[in-house]
Amino acid sequence: MRIAAIYDIHGNLPALEAVLQEISNEVADAIVVGGDVVAGPLPSETLTRLQNVDIPIHFIHGNAESELLRYLAGGEPGGLSEQANQTARWVAQTLTAEHQQLIAQWPMTFELDVDGLGKVLFCHATPRNDIDVFTRLTPEEKLVPLFENLNVSLVVCGHTHMQFDRTIAGVRVVNAGSVGMPFGSTGADWLMIETDVVFRHTDYDAIEAAEHIRQSGYPGAEDFAANKVLQAPTEEEALQVMSQLEARQAGQG
Repeated sequence: MRIAAIYDIHGNLPALEAVLQEISNEVADAIVVGGDVVAGPLPSETLTRLQNVDIPIHFIHGNAESELLRYLAGGEPGGLSEQANQTARWVAQTLTAEHQQLIAQWPMTFELDVDGLGKVLFCHATPRNDIDVFTRLTPEEKLVPLFENLNVSLVVCGHTHMQFDRTIAGVRVVNAGSVGMPFGSTGADWLMIETDVVFRHTDYDAIEAAEHIRQSGYPGAEDFAANKVLQAPTEEEALQVMSQLEARQAGQG
């Protein structure tokens, strides 16, 4: 069985199209979509494209979907930043009622038995929630309570947009990276799960994608095109931001 894990698409339809083409070429048996699907410039188009994939597909929600659903329920999004909250409001006005209902049905986690690997748990951030921030640099002792006693051999997560492979509480934990806005390099990051985990990177026409995004009507379209598609934050810059988010979450906990 070959499972493609695609996380943090963030409404970047051109990146998604490039990744789906590779997945099709390699004849994957299923796709797991790991949350933060529609928080970006082309939300309806991205979700419609995923609905039309011709192999089994499984969705879990990310923090962006949680923010969206809170807003649709009459509250404020409560995201990690005001920009994330603004995105949730704009996406809510853009999605159809059918798409909103579909997102509301997504679970927080998904488990699948994979030959050669055993039971695999897919979550957006951690098995506990969709907002916990940790990276390859986070000390293991801080993370043990989140990953012990899971009874799985592998956990696949995303959320921080940087791929890694590490062991926590005796469990292998991998980050699939981000299809729509990876940190460290431009392009699209994802992974293929077979008898082992294979980290993947897909390039696409960034100039054409940026122009498509600029025409989307998304309020942050120019910034997304310039700073998420045509270039990306360095890994060092991203790790610095993530460490600040970790510290803030620790202070709130």
